[in-house]
Amino acid sequence: MILAAPVATLAQETAADRQAPSAQESAQATPTPTQNGQATSAQADVGRELVVGLYINEPFVEKKKDGSYTGMAIDLWRGLAFALGYTYRFEEYGSVRELLEATASNRVDVAVANLTITEQRAHIVDFTQPWFDSGNRIMIASNQSSFGNLLEGLHNAGYLKAYAWIVGVILAATVLLTIFDRRFDPNFPRRWRDGFAESFYTVMLVATSGKPTTRKNLFGWVGRIWQGLWLAFGVAVVAYVTSTVTSVMTTLSLTNQITGLDDLNNQLVAVMSGSAQEEYARSVGLRVRGFGHLDEAVAALLEGEVAAIIDDAPVLEYYQHTHSDQPLEIVGRLFERQKYGFALPLGSPLTRPLTLAILAAIDADQVDELKSKYFGMEDY
Repeated sequence: MILAAPVATLAQETAADRQAPSAQESAQATPTPTQNGQATSAQADVGRELVVGLYINEPFVEKKKDGSYTGMAIDLWRGLAFALGYTYRFEEYGSVRELLEATASNRVDVAVANLTITEQRAHIVDFTQPWFDSGNRIMIASNQSSFGNLLEGLHNAGYLKAYAWIVGVILAATVLLTIFDRRFDPNFPRRWRDGFAESFYTVMLVATSGKPTTRKNLFGWVGRIWQGLWLAFGVAVVAYVTSTVTSVMTTLSLTNQITGLDDLNNQLVAVMSGSAQEEYARSVGLRVRGFGHLDEAVAALLEGEVAAIIDDAPVLEYYQHTHSDQPLEIVGRLFERQKYGFALPLGSPLTRPLTLAILAAIDADQVDELKSKYFGMEDY
């Protein structure tokens, strides 16, 4: 069997050519895919409207503002349906789990999305020939270190207590210097607030820069020794604060650094509910939190509620490319390679004709051209 439509037709064929407008799709009442739980014949299925389940996951399945659908998986399905003479309507589901459950219970004839073919899923649904090779990758927030994290790190290391002592010494020195200058320097400001401000500036200048001031020496050799000791204190303060802040920032960088799967131990990881990534993450002992869609997981990631997201590599890369204004980074190599296919109820008579049509599309390089259309390359 060969596809009757070339790639240009797959990409350009509109929904109106093959199905009712999206506004009517939800209003139409259609029979369930099976009668009394038994699959109908292939010929009977061709003659009725099929229920095609969707899960929004860009760029494989996208929903436009007008309610119509597009994406690589949608374009591929439309070309296959056109070639096989199928009529259908779309029905959207909120998660991969819901879509697979609807397919397994015969409420959906074909599940169209980037569904990973796994042994566990193959026990409850049939899959077509794979049409896309992929794998998993990890997304993290690129602004993991913040001022709040720095303060917390300084507090945990005990440095904030030392800073408090330094501030106390500076204030005490300011008061003493004000008292001495008011008594021994006739040119010193007479009002306390003015004098205190002048002394505070002098103390902070020495404490933060380690440089001597141009103030007049009022106490001879004793005053010079005192000024030298205060200069040494200022240099020590600058060196101590610089070294402790650098140390904490380095520690935070090493602690928060996620470069691969091994760095996710004891971290909370976001996955899509019911996805193959959730199955995999649980199987390797990771702590996971499920989300319905990627944008929800990204919001949690940027809020610091999760440490990373594990999802399909092309989905993460497409999201990062289309949301370049967000501080996101994809790290690590591709892992847990997988294949995508369309899912159908067990024993569905549609599985074989769809598989043959997919093989024909692959042999004709039509699937590769769809990859180029949506990804700009053929890396997958």
